[in-house]
Amino acid sequence: MLGHLLQVEVEELIAQKDWAELRRVLEGLADPDVAEILTDLPADDEGPIFRLLSRDRAGAVFSYLPVEQQAELIASLSSDQMRDIVNAMTPDDRVQLLDDLPAEVTRRILESLNPQALAATRTLLGYPEGTAGHRMTPEYVGLSPDMTVAEALEAIRRTDRRIETLNVLYVVDAAGRLLFDVRLGTLVKALPGTAVRHLEHPQLVAIPARTELPEVVRLFKRYDRSALAVVDEHGHMLGIITADDALDIAQEEETESQLRFGGVAAVDTTYARTPFWLLLRQRGVWLSVLFAGEMLTATAMSYFEHDLASAVMLAMFIPLVISSGGNTGSQAATLIVRALALDELEPGSWRRVLVREVATGAVLGAMLGALGFVRVILWHRLGWYDFGDHAVAVGFVVWASLVGVVTAGTIAGSMLPFVLRSFRLDPATSSAPAVATLVDVAGLVIYFLVAKALLGGTLLS
Repeated sequence: MLGHLLQVEVEELIAQKDWAELRRVLEGLADPDVAEILTDLPADDEGPIFRLLSRDRAGAVFSYLPVEQQAELIASLSSDQMRDIVNAMTPDDRVQLLDDLPAEVTRRILESLNPQALAATRTLLGYPEGTAGHRMTPEYVGLSPDMTVAEALEAIRRTDRRIETLNVLYVVDAAGRLLFDVRLGTLVKALPGTAVRHLEHPQLVAIPARTELPEVVRLFKRYDRSALAVVDEHGHMLGIITADDALDIAQEEETESQLRFGGVAAVDTTYARTPFWLLLRQRGVWLSVLFAGEMLTATAMSYFEHDLASAVMLAMFIPLVISSGGNTGSQAATLIVRALALDELEPGSWRRVLVREVATGAVLGAMLGALGFVRVILWHRLGWYDFGDHAVAVGFVVWASLVGVVTAGTIAGSMLPFVLRSFRLDPATSSAPAVATLVDVAGLVIYFLVAKALLGGTLLS
């Protein structure tokens, strides 16, 4: 927010080439605020900002920019500027950048890294994308259990100032195996001669390197830690993931799930920076799939063509019946997908959910059906539509159809996420539009089958 407020002032200083005043303004801003200013500046004005920042600060500010803007900026920087920035970035931020760059640009960046940064980056790139090992930072403070508190504090003072967090310190043995972690506050308050191995520490919580990112977020929520250690299969310390990384991961996962649930393909760019043709592809693919599904509705209607021609009054209630099923199906899918995401439901609890949703659907369908029945009778009594001698019969058809369609909708919406989870697919893929399309077809068939059963030859002849 502060960056937006100062953007006009910064643009004026750049136009006036008042670099001394601009440097003074930038020095008084936090790194995220400088990044916010850069996000809204024209591309030609980004260069002067980075030239005024120190090498380390330029890397820190760069890491706060959106990934797509980082890629654009990298392409416009000189080789020296690019080398300084990417070497100053933390390994995890650097890997996130490389994940979204073309292969040629990635190669150019890797060649510009110093040996230490290159080794750290290659380690992270060696783990599959979407895992803890790929997103961790290998920069942390490791202590020996045989150190005294005084020696540990001196070791901390000598550490690289780019270490992401000093709140949690990790005690490892000579072989590099993680023994426990200790809070900095505990270390500071202990007597100088106390051995680190005797310090009070919480229960050890470590993440295997190949843990998937959604599980990482769940572990942070469960244990309420500011950082968690990442280890290999033998318990050797590899790096850490901090709470701010977990927040970023949670935001990415939530955004992707919301897009999928809305029937939109996920992309790595913001809406404002998404190219027009990519935006069309992002939405058009799903719309085409859903359109193909809706064609089944036309097929179902053609099967009941004779019935429609014989009883036009039934056609009036088609949108009412099938939209009710789609709405309740979307509701059920939303509830179940969210419950699975929050671990409120286990994959094996589908039977309990099915029983509950069948009961819920039947009651909701009966309620909506009663409203539909009343509507038919009122239309007839008030003279808005003449149902002849069939008003009560048509009302019962609407009521019974809504019971069936709404129940079918809740079953489809609640069970589809479980089916997808069983195939190791994201339950959010059971998007509201997909459930609605599925229930539209089923609702139409249920409606006319109920009409045939209850009306027989009275109307459909």
